[in-house]
Amino acid sequence: ESDTASEISFQFNRHKKTPSTGSHSSDMASVSSVSGSVLSVYSGDFGSVDAQGTVEFALGYDEKNREFQVHVSQCKDLAVVDEKKGRSDPYVKTYLLPDKARMGKRKTSVKKRTVNPVYNEVLRYKIEKMVLLIQKLNLSVWHNDPLGRNSFLGEIEIDLASWDWSNRKLNWYPLKPRSLSAVNGVDHRGVMSLSIKYVPPGSLGKWPKNPPSGEVHIWVKDVKDLLQLRPSGVDSFVKCYVLPDTSKKSYQKTRVIKRDTNPVFNHTIVYDGFHTEDLKDACVELTVWDHEKLTNHFLGGIRLGLGTGLSYGISVDWMDSTQEEVAFWQEMMLAANEWIEGLLPLRSL
Repeated sequence: ESDTASEISFQFNRHKKTPSTGSHSSDMASVSSVSGSVLSVYSGDFGSVDAQGTVEFALGYDEKNREFQVHVSQCKDLAVVDEKKGRSDPYVKTYLLPDKARMGKRKTSVKKRTVNPVYNEVLRYKIEKMVLLIQKLNLSVWHNDPLGRNSFLGEIEIDLASWDWSNRKLNWYPLKPRSLSAVNGVDHRGVMSLSIKYVPPGSLGKWPKNPPSGEVHIWVKDVKDLLQLRPSGVDSFVKCYVLPDTSKKSYQKTRVIKRDTNPVFNHTIVYDGFHTEDLKDACVELTVWDHEKLTNHFLGGIRLGLGTGLSYGISVDWMDSTQEEVAFWQEMMLAANEWIEGLLPLRSL
């Protein structure tokens, strides 16, 4: 049924006696603080102060060096964060959306004790013009707090596809509250087509305990509408972990499909060692990556589980499945030995 298949023995060993106490403990819980998840690049204190003031900057593209340049000049009338001391320590930060994780952030220096900071700094991105034209520039202003969380002071978002590139002049722009794309992370990262199946212990054949432990089968079929990071397309592959285990035992991946924003993987992964009760506490994390020589870039992912926020009684941030992902996992739990088909949107994790 699939082009490639991999089977991995993934023993949960859920109940393990300790010589000293004889009590039951969970091997899974012991590594639950470790996660292969991708951290959000948006972090800080939103909403503690109202966005106000303006920012002056100019945009340009250096054709010779293939470099996008953001000339950040200054800000005026920013919000005051520390009202007792009447101060803000602002800096400016930029991202290219939708894939802010790939290109990374750029930021200016911090100007202390001022609501009218002057920067005159240029933030640079090495990027092809064709790729730049499908991006948005997110420019935000922040108060720097070395002892706590930085405070959001306002932002502006510019669609670079409609930008007038002959305009190299400095212009003033009003700072706005946090935008919708920042709240949602990314507008659209693609859709994964897959099927999953749970085979309970002893449910196949006449032989006793066949299989001796439960199995979860994951059939990654294809992904549609991936982000195109280069003019030639994207070289993508899928990683799979069963959280909370992020060891080499758990890790599996598909082959790389080159220059295709609609890759067909047709790859099946089988994890054994599942007890039925483990399905409540484990989470299958599937992430899609763009392959490059020096580093791979995260494109989007899904997490299949119950989304309770807990794993074996421990609070974990990766047990955050969406309603669609939870419904997909629950359907698999209720229909033993049956393939459950799904079409799930990729998201930022």
